[in-house]
Amino acid sequence: MDAAVLTEPGTPAFASFDEPVPADGQVLVDVRVAGVNPVDVATAAGAFVTKPPFPSVAGREGVGTVEGRRVYFNGCVAPFGSMAQRTLVPAGSLFDVPEGLDDGLAVACGIAGLAAWLPLQWRARLQPGETVLVLGASGVLGTIAVQAAKVLGAGRVVAAARDADALRRLTDLGADATVQLSGEEPVADLTGRIRDAAGGGIDVTIDPVWGVPALAAMGAARRGMRHVQIGHSAGPAAELVAGGFREAMVDLLGYTTRHVPGDIVARGWAELTGHAADGRITVEVERAPLAEVAAVWQRQVASAHRKLVLEP
Repeated sequence: MDAAVLTEPGTPAFASFDEPVPADGQVLVDVRVAGVNPVDVATAAGAFVTKPPFPSVAGREGVGTVEGRRVYFNGCVAPFGSMAQRTLVPAGSLFDVPEGLDDGLAVACGIAGLAAWLPLQWRARLQPGETVLVLGASGVLGTIAVQAAKVLGAGRVVAAARDADALRRLTDLGADATVQLSGEEPVADLTGRIRDAAGGGIDVTIDPVWGVPALAAMGAARRGMRHVQIGHSAGPAAELVAGGFREAMVDLLGYTTRHVPGDIVARGWAELTGHAADGRITVEVERAPLAEVAAVWQRQVASAHRKLVLEP
């Protein structure tokens, strides 16, 4: 079958791969679209918790069919992955895709979407009327987080990112204010701009970037702010100043979907995709044939600011 094959750490190549044959406890999925994510790039490079065998098929998530049932899956049985015509997944791990929801948008609701929805709803327990700051808002996760915050009742949503064009688009998706990040601004100055955009302090921060933006966000915290830490694209370290952090009584909350109880993930998927099917949450999807996997992979490395999907 056609697949995106890894024979060494790095970028997969379009090639043939053995057909998957399900064993007990496994399900064969005919893949309709496969998502391309930062975690796929990290995994293929050997920089993630799980290391791929060689050779293997790249990719974790996708939408496909099982005996006519349209499903979303995340996590394949090695050495198979999502970027192929067919793959194997553990039985019982499939989520139904709502009727009318586009395949590409459904995939966007998976790894990225759940990492936006669950930190707001389940980890931070966002309350109606609260002010939310979304760092790294130009990415797929951030774009969904801005909309999800509004759906969940946030009173004000501030989107922060480097890309000015992306920030303008986010105002059309519900952001009440935006903050452009420069990467070189002193923490105190960025804190002031965040506070101004928020019209006061921040109650909840969704943070896939860490580094200076995270420190600035905590500086703009209302007392009891929940700062949900998801990733560190701006840097792995941030030097917290004890006094301000303590005085604001900031709750620093780590988050990764793989440690969330399964019933919570399933409920989050149903709620998020329900909103997406009804048009309340969307994201730009860019499709490409599986044969172009190498070029699409580099688009992901360069931060495409949209959901990239491959079609076998």
